Amino acid sequence: MPELPAEQVDLIYLCFPNNPTGATISREQLQQWVDYARRNRALILYDAAYEAFIQDRSLPHSIYELPGAREVAIESRSFSKTAGFTGVRCAYTVIPRDCMAYTASGRAVPVHELWNRRHTTRFNGASYPVQRAAAAVYSLEGRRQVRDLIDYYLESAAWIRQSIQAMGLECTGGDNSPYIWVNTGRDSWEFFDLLLQRAGVVCTPGVGFGRCGRQHIRISAFNSPGNVRNAMQRMADVLK
Repeated sequence: MPELPAEQVDLIYLCFPNNPTGATISREQLQQWVDYARRNRALILYDAAYEAFIQDRSLPHSIYELPGAREVAIESRSFSKTAGFTGVRCAYTVIPRDCMAYTASGRAVPVHELWNRRHTTRFNGASYPVQRAAAAVYSLEGRRQVRDLIDYYLESAAWIRQSIQAMGLECTGGDNSPYIWVNTGRDSWEFFDLLLQRAGVVCTPGVGFGRCGRQHIRISAFNSPGNVRNAMQRMADVLK
């Protein structure tokens, strides 16, 4: 969880449930960011692409559940992981009309108007078939299928988390997100090569996400339960 800035900043990016760590943010923690943004006239870009994976009812699905967030936050959502639309590039952004940005002189400017001008002049929109598919996601049948899909992946995520912990490794994620972030205690590329060459398992080296991931790997739950269990057994055999 990032700490609040010690200095004043203009723009804040938050992603929860987080990619790559799988971490989630509590309502109280998110309120601190909203309050900070309001005090400092900062703008929050809130990436909620994985909110459909949240199972804990105490966790916020949207930043707009928090008082004051409409004044300082822009939220983005994606159909890629929620409904398996990866590659279709279909998503949406929510910008409340009372969300404000500020000029150097302190003048308030409605962000909605700026975004609308840019969006209507520089974006051609999603194709009609993709629009219809996106709309179908919100039908009764679509919602049921999405729920089944999320449950399918979270079953694998829970097994990965349980297996990683049984191997004696520290990890986060896997309960309210499809990603498990594993502390390997060694160079991430070294660990990647170990799993690839000796277990036939592919993961993502953490250093690819920045220097703080140098001793971590990310494991994705986007596979069948059978393949996941096989991969975890291979991994356990190599590390025992």
